[in-house]
Amino acid sequence: MSKQNQWVVGVNAVASAIENDAEHVREVLVDSSARNPRLVEIEEQARRYGIEVRKVATQALDGIGGNVRHQGVAARYAAAKTWGEGELAGLVEAADGKALLLVLDGVQDPHNLGACLRSALAAGATAVVIPRDKSAPVNATVRKTSAGAADRLPVVQVTNLARTLRELQKQGVWIYGLAGEVDETLYGVDLKGNVALVLGGEADGLRRLTRETCDGLVRIPMPGDVESLNVSVAAGVCLFEAVRQRGS
Repeated sequence: MSKQNQWVVGVNAVASAIENDAEHVREVLVDSSARNPRLVEIEEQARRYGIEVRKVATQALDGIGGNVRHQGVAARYAAAKTWGEGELAGLVEAADGKALLLVLDGVQDPHNLGACLRSALAAGATAVVIPRDKSAPVNATVRKTSAGAADRLPVVQVTNLARTLRELQKQGVWIYGLAGEVDETLYGVDLKGNVALVLGGEADGLRRLTRETCDGLVRIPMPGDVESLNVSVAAGVCLFEAVRQRGS
């Protein structure tokens, strides 16, 4: 698991970081002029865990999270929980024949990535796999959007996605990619065993090598007058069909 310093901003993101991974929160900055009761709760929570809290001017918080609104609080976080690709096999093995993986082939919008992580955590997914390149990093925006999922769910970054999928197949994982133009539907495949659900990026969908590596391609039936779903919505539909089939 790799670790790096970064800032987490926003009330929910900071509270989640303290609650789920307090040992890696180095300090919390709180707007000295703010009157939000949630900030008082966060300050008290941080002090209970022995985390240093500093009251600062609003200007000191501006710009820390880039375009993310800080809402009067930020935390310096020393561990972005991204897992190495060498750890993925162990996660699958530990799932004992019921691994559920969400593979995102080039999701570049951090809000979409965060929403996908949130759905994956809610569905009890084993891990989320993302390519090291052509993907949004697990940054402050992702952490805030994921509502804590980024701190609690293994996110595995891999160098070569097609190679990783082939290694998963050797472990007995069935790989299903989502493609809108195919005949087979999501509801017609067995998702009860070791399964990886692969969704493409916002603009181009699955890349060619990714498509060719999948065991099968499926679509989400959409009788309404729309061509595609947002990737985070599609991820939720796919994950919870697996949940339904597994009787969870």
